[in-house]
Amino acid sequence: MANPLPVNQPSGSQLNDIWFTRCPVPTATGLAYKLGWLEEEFAKDGISVATIQDAPKALARHHYDHEITSLIREGGSLLALAAKAQGAKTKVIGLTWIDEWQVILVSKGSPINRPADLKGRRIALPAYVDREIQSHVRGSSIARGMTLQGVKGVLAYAGLTLDDVSFVEVGSGQGSDTGLGSLWSGLDSLARGEVDAVYVKGASAVDAAKRYGAIVGIDIDRITDRRYRVNNGTPRPITVHEDLIENHFELLVRFLGQTLRAADWAASNLDGVHKILKEETRAGDDGVATAYRDGFHQSLHPSLSKELMDLFRIQKNFTLIHGVLDHDFNLDTWIDPRPLAAARQWLDNYYHTQEKAA
Repeated sequence: MANPLPVNQPSGSQLNDIWFTRCPVPTATGLAYKLGWLEEEFAKDGISVATIQDAPKALARHHYDHEITSLIREGGSLLALAAKAQGAKTKVIGLTWIDEWQVILVSKGSPINRPADLKGRRIALPAYVDREIQSHVRGSSIARGMTLQGVKGVLAYAGLTLDDVSFVEVGSGQGSDTGLGSLWSGLDSLARGEVDAVYVKGASAVDAAKRYGAIVGIDIDRITDRRYRVNNGTPRPITVHEDLIENHFELLVRFLGQTLRAADWAASNLDGVHKILKEETRAGDDGVATAYRDGFHQSLHPSLSKELMDLFRIQKNFTLIHGVLDHDFNLDTWIDPRPLAAARQWLDNYYHTQEKAA
């Protein structure tokens, strides 16, 4: 177990702890951790590996501000982009794309079953969350940001804009005891007939939809062109502090190497991935199976391909236009491809060594 408080050590000094943070979604980082590979890799160095999610509650803010220099964050783009715009000294070292059941839910009997049907409809828009640190409010209002981007993409696919619908502000879901499903407080409004449609995402939303008797009106994942599916987790960035790259490059490479190894493992172990995801997403069997489909387990490897970069640029521009960012910044200079390239080579060497030992 890592130290109870993550303390930044002098630049270039020996690390005692590596911290990581990830959202409750499918990630190679989460798999590598649950499989015990990260702890095993660094035990020989006397370095502990721990996740902010399991640390004292007071440390939760570091999921948002990235102030811990030994922190590796694989999570939604809204927080990562907001932190960068506020001056966080981070770099993006990888991107992943996992479709997670992005859908527009409606009531039974609703005539909404294709994007064009949203024209003139009332859409639930979650309120901003409350945060003691005001700079964290916009980036951490995840349900609001995802709803805006999700609805915008669906409308754009049909040649429509946000002006073609009416948004009805609903609760943020903050403080609810219903788990991640509380993100989608618009389901209460849908059940009362106050809105016509609710954007939701993820395994927990599957369970929430069933509780409310809502059905899928539009399956966003089925829109072939990825441009219309860009959102908080599509693509999802992996960010690290600049100090970790410049002063602990070899440790970062080994960490990434083990996550790449976990992505390889996942590609042929769907049952094992589902078992871990039930805990990671706090959802049941059906929620996981419904939300994560179409061979998702074979595409957990991070990349910095031109396609993913172009899609990530769409998300960055969205956050700038819709007030999530304090300031604009250069996306291209935020990217550092060196750690991921080195990690791929490290994993090749690891496999070679294992083959020789066998």
